[in-house]
Amino acid sequence: MIITCGEALIDMILLQDDAGQQGFKSVVGGAILNTAIGLGRLGCDVAIISGISNDLFGQQLVDALTDSKVKANLLMRSDQPTTLAFLRLTNGNASYTFYDENTAGRSFNLAAIPAIPANASCLYFGGISLISEPGADAYCALAEREAAKRVIMLDPNIRPGFITDEKTYRARITRMIAVADIIKVSDEDLDWLVPGGADIAEKVIRLRQPANQLIIVTRGSENCLAFGPVGLLVEEPVQKAEVVDTVGAGDTFNSGLLASLAQQGCLNKTDVADLQVEQVSKALAYGAKVAAVTVSRAGANPPWASEL
Repeated sequence: MIITCGEALIDMILLQDDAGQQGFKSVVGGAILNTAIGLGRLGCDVAIISGISNDLFGQQLVDALTDSKVKANLLMRSDQPTTLAFLRLTNGNASYTFYDENTAGRSFNLAAIPAIPANASCLYFGGISLISEPGADAYCALAEREAAKRVIMLDPNIRPGFITDEKTYRARITRMIAVADIIKVSDEDLDWLVPGGADIAEKVIRLRQPANQLIIVTRGSENCLAFGPVGLLVEEPVQKAEVVDTVGAGDTFNSGLLASLAQQGCLNKTDVADLQVEQVSKALAYGAKVAAVTVSRAGANPPWASEL
């Protein structure tokens, strides 16, 4: 089983009808929810740990998860409101304004997180859930607690405009990098984490910690790079697609990557430490293939396995 750990929120998308009237449409979102849904649609055994409200938006989130075959038994329910992300699309690219104070998605501590099932081989973390306290501290502590026996994957998916305490956030991300087996960053994330004029390979060296078995750098429409701990380097082209928008593209890539590693039988602490070029290349290619479908249609709408 793969467990995604972090935010499930509502994207409020600004739309304009044929009469020129503007309004917002509520759709499920959040990096962690998107990845969970992607995994479920690809046929993986997947669950999600997240703080979910009992309000109408919370029910919308639960329905979307169960409809995509994601187990919802590890959700932490409360009467606090759902996080809302107001989203504006410009030429297919999204900008966000988050409303996240005192929400169900962030108002819990480590003790509130359900017990991890014994058959969970991988925990996936990332997104804005690693910014907002106290939930962010709980996810960090969970990753540190479980890292000895389960694969930890981290995609910080950094939102600089949402970070109010950069020093604390950098310290938390550094702790999580130190225990992560797999790290996925965009080239923009990497530049934020490792400032300066060095090239990607040098920045990966500076970022890497002993636990890191695989560091993946995505570069938009350019080839994806993966760096292993003993000189392994894989470069995989992106899949060409007619881009409608890029919402959820990185999250869907992650679901394809994890699904492929699981299907290859190497998403465990032993085998992830001995990944070979062929295994990594196959996983990157599958992630790119899945992401190409997502960007070809509106919103974060990952494909089902049958669509591939």
